[in-house]
Amino acid sequence: MSRYLIQVLFLFAAGSAALAQAPSFSSEVEAVRVDVLVTDNGKLVPGLEPGDFEILDNGVPQKVELASFEEIPLNVVLALDMSASLDAGQLAHLRTAGRTLLDGLKKTDQAALVTFSHVVSQGTGLTSSFDRVRAALDDTAAFGQTSLVDASFTGMMIGESDVGRSLLILFTDGIDTRSWLAADTVLDTAKRCDVVVYGVEVGKHRFSFPRDLSAATGGRLIEIESTKDLNATFRGILDEFRQRYLISYSPQGVTAGGWHRLDVRVKGRSVVVRARPGYLSGN
Repeated sequence: MSRYLIQVLFLFAAGSAALAQAPSFSSEVEAVRVDVLVTDNGKLVPGLEPGDFEILDNGVPQKVELASFEEIPLNVVLALDMSASLDAGQLAHLRTAGRTLLDGLKKTDQAALVTFSHVVSQGTGLTSSFDRVRAALDDTAAFGQTSLVDASFTGMMIGESDVGRSLLILFTDGIDTRSWLAADTVLDTAKRCDVVVYGVEVGKHRFSFPRDLSAATGGRLIEIESTKDLNATFRGILDEFRQRYLISYSPQGVTAGGWHRLDVRVKGRSVVVRARPGYLSGN
Protein backbone atom coordinates (compact mmCIF):
# COMPACT_ATOMS: atom_id res chain seq x y z
CA MET A 1 0.00 0.00 0.00
CA SER A 2 1.45 3.40 -0.98
CA ARG A 3 2.39 6.01 1.59
CA TYR A 4 -0.12 8.38 -0.03
CA LEU A 5 -2.98 5.90 0.29
CA ILE A 6 -2.11 5.28 3.95
CA GLN A 7 -2.20 9.04 4.57
CA VAL A 8 -5.60 9.45 2.89
CA LEU A 9 -7.11 6.49 4.72
CA PHE A 10 -5.77 7.77 8.05
CA LEU A 11 -7.29 11.19 7.43
CA PHE A 12 -10.58 9.62 6.40
CA ALA A 13 -10.78 7.37 9.44
CA ALA A 14 -9.87 10.16 11.87
CA GLY A 15 -12.22 12.65 10.27
CA SER A 16 -15.15 10.26 10.00
CA ALA A 17 -14.83 9.29 13.65
CA ALA A 18 -14.90 12.93 14.72
CA LEU A 19 -17.69 14.02 12.41
CA ALA A 20 -19.92 11.07 13.27
CA GLN A 21 -20.40 12.67 16.69
CA ALA A 22 -21.85 15.97 15.44
CA PRO A 23 -24.46 17.18 15.46
CA SER A 24 -25.89 14.73 18.04
CA PHE A 25 -28.97 15.36 20.16
CA SER A 26 -29.20 12.07 22.06
CA SER A 27 -28.36 13.11 25.63
CA GLU A 28 -27.83 16.83 25.42
CA VAL A 29 -29.17 19.17 22.76
CA GLU A 30 -26.32 20.78 20.82
CA ALA A 31 -26.52 23.88 18.69
CA VAL A 32 -26.64 23.59 14.93
CA ARG A 33 -24.71 26.29 13.07
CA VAL A 34 -25.74 27.47 9.62
CA ASP A 35 -23.70 29.91 7.54
CA VAL A 36 -26.08 32.14 5.56
CA LEU A 37 -25.59 34.59 2.70
CA VAL A 38 -28.41 37.12 2.20
CA THR A 39 -28.58 39.26 -0.94
CA ASP A 40 -31.08 41.66 -2.47
CA ASN A 41 -30.70 42.22 -6.23
CA GLY A 42 -27.16 40.92 -5.96
CA LYS A 43 -26.19 43.21 -3.07
CA LEU A 44 -25.34 41.91 0.39
CA VAL A 45 -27.92 42.67 3.09
CA PRO A 46 -26.37 43.89 6.38
CA GLY A 47 -27.84 44.55 9.81
CA LEU A 48 -30.08 41.51 10.29
CA GLU A 49 -30.80 40.26 13.82
CA PRO A 50 -31.72 36.77 15.12
CA GLY A 51 -35.42 37.70 15.08
CA ASP A 52 -35.23 38.53 11.37
CA PHE A 53 -34.54 34.89 10.46
CA GLU A 54 -36.89 31.96 10.20
CA ILE A 55 -35.44 28.45 10.08
CA LEU A 56 -37.24 25.13 9.60
CA ASP A 57 -35.58 21.84 10.52
CA ASN A 58 -37.41 19.05 8.69
CA GLY A 59 -40.35 21.42 8.48
CA VAL A 60 -40.38 22.26 12.20
CA PRO A 61 -39.87 25.96 13.09
CA GLN A 62 -36.84 26.59 15.30
CA LYS A 63 -35.84 29.49 17.53
CA VAL A 64 -32.77 31.31 16.20
CA GLU A 65 -30.45 32.02 19.12
CA LEU A 66 -27.52 33.75 17.44
CA ALA A 67 -26.96 35.70 14.26
CA SER A 68 -23.39 36.94 14.21
CA PHE A 69 -21.83 38.88 11.37
CA GLU A 70 -18.09 39.51 11.73
CA GLU A 71 -17.32 38.73 15.35
CA ILE A 72 -16.04 35.16 14.96
CA PRO A 73 -12.49 34.60 13.61
CA LEU A 74 -12.11 32.80 10.29
CA ASN A 75 -10.29 29.57 9.45
CA VAL A 76 -9.47 29.88 5.75
CA VAL A 77 -8.10 26.81 3.97
CA LEU A 78 -6.69 27.11 0.46
CA ALA A 79 -6.82 23.80 -1.46
CA LEU A 80 -5.00 24.43 -4.73
CA ASP A 81 -4.69 22.23 -7.80
CA MET A 82 -0.99 21.88 -8.64
CA SER A 83 -1.29 19.25 -11.38
CA ALA A 84 0.90 19.32 -14.48
CA SER A 85 -1.78 21.09 -16.55
CA LEU A 86 -0.90 24.32 -14.71
CA ASP A 87 1.71 26.30 -16.69
CA ALA A 88 4.23 28.76 -15.25
CA GLY A 89 2.04 31.81 -15.85
CA GLN A 90 -1.00 30.20 -14.25
CA LEU A 91 1.07 29.12 -11.25
CA ALA A 92 2.25 32.71 -10.81
CA HIS A 93 -1.35 33.95 -10.93
CA LEU A 94 -2.36 31.36 -8.34
CA ARG A 95 0.44 32.35 -5.97
CA THR A 96 -0.44 36.04 -6.33
CA ALA A 97 -4.11 35.32 -5.60
CA GLY A 98 -3.14 33.31 -2.51
CA ARG A 99 -0.97 36.14 -1.20
CA THR A 100 -3.76 38.66 -1.81
CA LEU A 101 -6.16 36.53 0.21
CA LEU A 102 -3.66 36.22 3.06
CA ASP A 103 -3.19 40.01 3.04
CA GLY A 104 -6.93 40.36 3.62
CA LEU A 105 -6.99 38.26 6.79
CA LYS A 106 -7.12 39.72 10.29
CA LYS A 107 -4.72 38.97 13.12
CA THR A 108 -7.38 36.85 14.82
CA ASP A 109 -7.92 34.71 11.70
CA GLN A 110 -6.07 31.55 10.73
CA ALA A 111 -5.07 30.13 7.35
CA ALA A 112 -3.87 26.79 6.00
CA LEU A 113 -2.58 25.51 2.67
CA VAL A 114 -3.29 22.20 0.93
CA THR A 115 -1.87 21.49 -2.52
CA PHE A 116 -2.72 18.54 -4.69
CA SER A 117 -1.71 16.71 -7.81
CA HIS A 118 -1.90 12.91 -7.56
CA VAL A 119 -0.41 13.58 -4.12
CA VAL A 120 -2.22 15.60 -1.46
CA SER A 121 0.20 17.74 0.57
CA GLN A 122 -0.44 19.85 3.64
CA GLY A 123 1.69 22.94 3.17
CA THR A 124 0.65 24.20 6.60
CA GLY A 125 -2.03 23.46 9.14
CA LEU A 126 -4.18 26.26 10.53
CA THR A 127 -1.92 29.04 11.71
CA SER A 128 -2.04 32.77 12.40
CA SER A 129 1.53 33.02 11.07
CA PHE A 130 0.61 34.01 7.54
CA ASP A 131 4.29 34.26 6.58
CA ARG A 132 4.48 30.48 7.01
CA VAL A 133 1.62 30.05 4.57
CA ARG A 134 3.21 32.49 2.12
CA ALA A 135 6.48 30.57 2.28
CA ALA A 136 4.67 27.28 1.65
CA LEU A 137 2.81 28.88 -1.26
CA ASP A 138 6.07 30.12 -2.79
CA ASP A 139 7.48 26.59 -2.51
CA THR A 140 4.77 25.02 -4.66
CA ALA A 141 5.39 23.35 -8.02
CA ALA A 142 3.07 21.94 -10.69
CA PHE A 143 3.34 18.23 -11.51
CA GLY A 144 1.36 15.01 -11.83
CA GLN A 145 -2.36 14.27 -12.05
CA THR A 146 -5.37 15.45 -9.98
CA SER A 147 -6.74 14.14 -6.67
CA LEU A 148 -9.48 16.73 -6.24
CA VAL A 149 -11.86 14.67 -4.11
CA ASP A 150 -9.12 13.56 -1.69
CA ALA A 151 -7.87 17.14 -1.36
CA SER A 152 -11.37 18.41 -0.63
CA PHE A 153 -11.71 15.96 2.23
CA THR A 154 -8.30 16.95 3.61
CA GLY A 155 -9.18 20.64 3.41
CA MET A 156 -12.46 20.13 5.27
CA MET A 157 -10.72 18.16 8.03
CA ILE A 158 -8.19 20.95 8.49
CA GLY A 159 -10.96 23.56 8.55
CA GLU A 160 -12.80 21.59 11.26
CA SER A 161 -9.67 21.16 13.39
CA ASP A 162 -10.09 24.40 15.37
CA VAL A 163 -12.85 26.71 16.54
CA GLY A 164 -13.99 29.51 14.27
CA ARG A 165 -15.86 29.91 10.99
CA SER A 166 -14.31 27.67 8.37
CA LEU A 167 -14.00 28.54 4.68
CA LEU A 168 -12.46 26.18 2.13
CA ILE A 169 -11.46 27.72 -1.21
CA LEU A 170 -11.04 24.86 -3.67
CA PHE A 171 -9.26 25.77 -6.91
CA THR A 172 -8.97 23.41 -9.88
CA ASP A 173 -8.30 23.60 -13.60
CA GLY A 174 -9.45 20.09 -14.48
CA ILE A 175 -11.30 16.93 -13.55
CA ASP A 176 -10.36 14.40 -10.90
CA THR A 177 -8.08 11.64 -12.21
CA ARG A 178 -6.48 10.01 -9.17
CA SER A 179 -8.55 10.23 -5.95
CA TRP A 180 -8.96 7.18 -3.72
CA LEU A 181 -11.99 8.46 -1.86
CA ALA A 182 -15.42 8.27 -3.50
CA ALA A 183 -17.11 11.59 -4.24
CA ASP A 184 -20.34 10.50 -2.52
CA THR A 185 -18.42 9.61 0.66
CA VAL A 186 -16.81 13.04 0.82
CA LEU A 187 -20.14 14.74 0.10
CA ASP A 188 -21.67 12.86 3.04
CA THR A 189 -18.78 14.08 5.19
CA ALA A 190 -19.48 17.66 4.07
CA LYS A 191 -23.07 17.28 5.27
CA ARG A 192 -21.80 16.55 8.79
CA CYS A 193 -19.44 19.51 9.18
CA ASP A 194 -19.61 23.31 9.28
CA VAL A 195 -17.05 24.12 6.58
CA VAL A 196 -18.37 26.30 3.74
CA VAL A 197 -16.79 25.48 0.37
CA TYR A 198 -16.33 27.95 -2.46
CA GLY A 199 -15.19 26.14 -5.60
CA VAL A 200 -13.21 28.00 -8.26
CA GLU A 201 -12.90 26.37 -11.70
CA VAL A 202 -10.89 27.70 -14.62
CA GLY A 203 -11.02 26.41 -18.18
CA LYS A 204 -13.50 24.24 -20.04
CA HIS A 205 -13.07 20.94 -18.20
CA ARG A 206 -16.12 20.64 -15.96
CA PHE A 207 -16.50 18.14 -13.13
CA SER A 208 -19.73 18.01 -11.11
CA PHE A 209 -18.07 17.38 -7.74
CA PRO A 210 -16.97 20.99 -6.98
CA ARG A 211 -20.48 22.25 -7.73
CA ASP A 212 -22.08 19.50 -5.63
CA LEU A 213 -19.70 20.12 -2.73
CA SER A 214 -20.25 23.88 -2.80
CA ALA A 215 -24.03 23.43 -2.85
CA ALA A 216 -23.97 20.88 -0.01
CA THR A 217 -22.11 23.31 2.27
CA GLY A 218 -23.98 26.50 1.36
CA GLY A 219 -21.12 27.93 -0.68
CA ARG A 220 -21.04 28.40 -4.42
CA LEU A 221 -19.03 27.51 -7.51
CA ILE A 222 -17.32 30.30 -9.43
CA GLU A 223 -16.30 29.58 -13.03
CA ILE A 224 -13.64 31.82 -14.55
CA GLU A 225 -12.12 31.94 -18.02
CA SER A 226 -8.54 32.66 -17.04
CA THR A 227 -6.26 32.46 -14.02
CA LYS A 228 -5.72 36.19 -14.53
CA ASP A 229 -9.08 36.55 -12.77
CA LEU A 230 -8.00 34.60 -9.68
CA ASN A 231 -6.77 37.62 -7.72
CA ALA A 232 -10.13 39.38 -7.83
CA THR A 233 -11.98 36.08 -7.36
CA PHE A 234 -10.16 35.10 -4.16
CA ARG A 235 -10.50 38.62 -2.75
CA GLY A 236 -14.21 38.66 -3.59
CA ILE A 237 -14.79 35.29 -1.90
CA LEU A 238 -13.16 36.49 1.32
CA ASP A 239 -15.11 39.76 1.31
CA GLU A 240 -18.37 37.91 0.72
CA PHE A 241 -17.71 35.30 3.37
CA ARG A 242 -17.04 37.95 6.01
CA GLN A 243 -20.50 39.34 5.40
CA ARG A 244 -22.34 36.05 5.73
CA TYR A 245 -24.44 35.50 8.84
CA LEU A 246 -23.71 32.64 11.21
CA ILE A 247 -27.02 31.63 12.75
CA SER A 248 -27.49 28.89 15.31
CA TYR A 249 -30.31 27.08 17.06
CA SER A 250 -30.86 24.15 19.41
CA PRO A 251 -33.04 21.60 17.58
CA GLN A 252 -36.49 21.13 19.07
CA GLY A 253 -39.26 18.79 17.97
CA VAL A 254 -37.16 16.80 15.49
CA THR A 255 -35.73 13.29 15.57
CA ALA A 256 -32.04 12.99 16.32
CA GLY A 257 -30.66 10.94 13.44
CA GLY A 258 -30.53 10.97 9.68
CA TRP A 259 -30.92 13.74 7.14
CA HIS A 260 -32.33 17.05 8.34
CA ARG A 261 -33.66 19.33 5.62
CA LEU A 262 -33.10 23.02 6.36
CA ASP A 263 -35.12 25.98 5.09
CA VAL A 264 -33.74 29.39 6.01
CA ARG A 265 -35.70 32.56 5.29
CA VAL A 266 -35.73 36.24 6.21
CA LYS A 267 -39.11 37.29 7.58
CA GLY A 268 -41.06 39.77 5.51
CA ARG A 269 -38.26 40.34 2.98
CA SER A 270 -38.07 39.30 -0.66
CA VAL A 271 -34.38 38.45 -0.59
CA VAL A 272 -32.19 35.59 -1.79
CA VAL A 273 -30.92 33.34 1.00
CA ARG A 274 -28.05 30.92 0.37
CA ALA A 275 -27.39 28.27 3.04
CA ARG A 276 -26.64 24.58 3.19
CA PRO A 277 -29.74 22.54 2.30
CA GLY A 278 -29.45 20.34 5.37
CA TYR A 279 -27.18 18.23 7.53
CA LEU A 280 -26.60 14.61 8.52
CA SER A 281 -26.90 13.72 12.18
CA GLY A 282 -25.86 10.58 14.04
CA ASN A 283 -23.84 7.60 12.84
